Amino acid sequence: MGTLFIGKNSLFLHEVESTNTYAMNLLRNVNPIEGTIVFTDNQTKGKGQRGALWSTKTGQNITVSVILKPQFLGLQETFYLSKISALAVYDVLTDILPSGQYDIKIKWPNDILVNKQKIAGILIENNFLTNAIQYSVIGIGLNVNQSEFADFERMATSLKLLTQTDHDRTLIMERLCSKLEKWYLKLKEQKREVIDTAYLDCLFGIHQTLNFSDANHHTFEAKIIQVTKSGLLALELPDNEVREYDIKEIRFLI
Repeated sequence: MGTLFIGKNSLFLHEVESTNTYAMNLLRNVNPIEGTIVFTDNQTKGKGQRGALWSTKTGQNITVSVILKPQFLGLQETFYLSKISALAVYDVLTDILPSGQYDIKIKWPNDILVNKQKIAGILIENNFLTNAIQYSVIGIGLNVNQSEFADFERMATSLKLLTQTDHDRTLIMERLCSKLEKWYLKLKEQKREVIDTAYLDCLFGIHQTLNFSDANHHTFEAKIIQVTKSGLLALELPDNEVREYDIKEIRFLI
């Protein structure tokens, strides 16, 4: 592993309910070093955003949780972990998929789409102490060699489906650790503007009018104009009013 610390200490589990849950329990009991990764071939109860399940076929994809200790971040800056994680996956995909042939985007807050189909999801769990983060677990699921998905996953894709070839999961995991470390070090170096600009440049639907559904299942059109520092999605409505939404308050209709 050609990194400074992410992935240097790794724990492979043949099967586990959730790598995130396992990593959080590890932190509570043995305090592993920063950069430790927990990964598995078979995650039986993977967690996604909004309490959804993240399903994956045994031995075909990447399911990994990365332990970080970003105690330099304030309570209002935790969304930067979502940004850097999404950018890391984005960078891995742009390295693998030929330029110009695929539309790779980050869908707020941190799903990764290729040609409007989901190829990766990220779930971040934090533990806070006073006014800062004590530790974080960044769970990443990336569809690599899976070629069939359940009906409810009809909007999913994988590297194999996109390229018609199998990919080396170990190599991709190493790339992922390297890219995440790169962006994490930028965050540690206070390069917030670099991260903000890169995230918005990759953001699905930025400055476009899209269809959404709110918590009351009301559908409406709005233009994405920004993502706030705290991670809220800022939308401009048809009457020019700007509203900010949390992840639990809105859904994309694509």
